[in-house]
Amino acid sequence: MCQLLGMNCNVPTDICFSFTGFQARGGLTDHHRDGWGIAFFEGRGARVFLDPQPSVASPVAELVRQYPIRSLNVIAHIRKATQGEVRLENTHPFQRELWGQYWIFAHNGNLKDFDPPLSGRFRPVGRTDSERAFCHLLDVLAQRFPHEPPAPAALHAALRELAAQIGAHGEFNFLLSNGERLFAHCATRLSYIVRQAPFAAAHLADQDVTVDFSELTTPQDRVAVIATTPLTDNESWQTMAPGSLQCFHLGCPEPLGDEKVTDCR
Repeated sequence: MCQLLGMNCNVPTDICFSFTGFQARGGLTDHHRDGWGIAFFEGRGARVFLDPQPSVASPVAELVRQYPIRSLNVIAHIRKATQGEVRLENTHPFQRELWGQYWIFAHNGNLKDFDPPLSGRFRPVGRTDSERAFCHLLDVLAQRFPHEPPAPAALHAALRELAAQIGAHGEFNFLLSNGERLFAHCATRLSYIVRQAPFAAAHLADQDVTVDFSELTTPQDRVAVIATTPLTDNESWQTMAPGSLQCFHLGCPEPLGDEKVTDCR
């Protein structure tokens, strides 16, 4: 199973602590060694780092771990190849433009016999089922909402419908963001935590590293972290239900569908 990591915040925040634990899952504490990638939104732009090497041995990953890039939305992925060679073009996350916005997508799972017709506006560069799914998803959204992005509730409903259709071909856990909101779809396994005041210390499950967030934050800060499995072993993570699609906005789950929403102060 590939590993997903997402972060959505109400103020620009670095992901160094979470990424330290996440990086270890690419060949140290887990067997995923087929590449990794991470994308940071900065204003309307997106800074994307990709490497087909294992994250635990990647100089690029070490740069990211030490470089406190601050962002409102981050998506990262560690790959276990199921379709497509271990090559740069098959490395997540993937990036495309729609409605004058960059969209970032990363997928965990395996879609079998999935070859949807594409209009040609969005075409895969690599050979993964994940990139095909991303192109198909954006293709359908562009046809349904041709001129401008829909309201968040309408977008959530469309994504949930598409996730169910694509998920009929196999496991379809994914993270998707346009830099304003982050959508997380759980097919089998995905968890999240909302960190807000009063902040406390957190200890990584994959590395012996502890950070006291009360020393690094203000009372107004709020950060949601989403991962395939919890990154810390001393915090209470929320397990997402299979088939659910959660939207995160300003560091908080947003009540757009019927998914359970954690109270954000």
